[in-house]
Amino acid sequence: MAKQNIYDNDMFYENFKNLRATELNFNDVIETPIITEMLPELRAKRVLDIGCGMGQHAMQYAKSGALSVFGIDISEKMLEYAKKHNSADNITYRKMAFEDLNQLNDKFDVITSSLAFDYVEDFGMLMKMIYSLLNENGVCVFSMSHPISTAYDGVYDRYTRTKTGEKLYANLHNYGIEGVRHIQWVVDDYEVYHRKFSTLINEIVSAGFIIEECQESKLPEEIIKKYPEKFGGVIHHPDFIFFRCRK
Repeated sequence: MAKQNIYDNDMFYENFKNLRATELNFNDVIETPIITEMLPELRAKRVLDIGCGMGQHAMQYAKSGALSVFGIDISEKMLEYAKKHNSADNITYRKMAFEDLNQLNDKFDVITSSLAFDYVEDFGMLMKMIYSLLNENGVCVFSMSHPISTAYDGVYDRYTRTKTGEKLYANLHNYGIEGVRHIQWVVDDYEVYHRKFSTLINEIVSAGFIIEECQESKLPEEIIKKYPEKFGGVIHHPDFIFFRCRK
């Protein structure tokens, strides 16, 4: 499987770090509250965080009483930040692509991932590797960009707008064509993979998992009204999708 490491691009990394530093960012306002709500009890559990990034989730799990948290990421810049700002005695960080998960010999009670699986070429193989790393009755909770979002290919405007630029509704283009998407976001060749909702479901189940819960991102209407320039389009389509799966 192809391995992508866009976060070690200096311009992309600095832009992402600045976005996360703002009080109102999609990760903290939308994604984190939902994935946290879906997590099982973490006390005394061995946790693997795939694509741990800057370590915010790993620190959250460590503070929730996890016996150990093992965070992996392909980006040296992200891991450097995580080790500096989100370290604890029960957290270990390691540089590793999630395509190389089969190199791990350990087993885990809980495996999580926050918005990292957009970058994997073979989602079905990834889910099989995760399944093999879980203890019996273990749980995998992860988020990724919603298929409606990843369908966007940059050819047309994501929204149909009024003459004054207000968003009327989200456009859906080439949803049925799966595979890599190359779009402009900070850099000219930002790369993610698009899969239909049915493909995600089928590959999770084919790996052996039981899907216990699925959520689509939502944001309180008062936040959208208060910050329309930032969140105005969120009401039109879910940006993220979440799964809780049990072995």
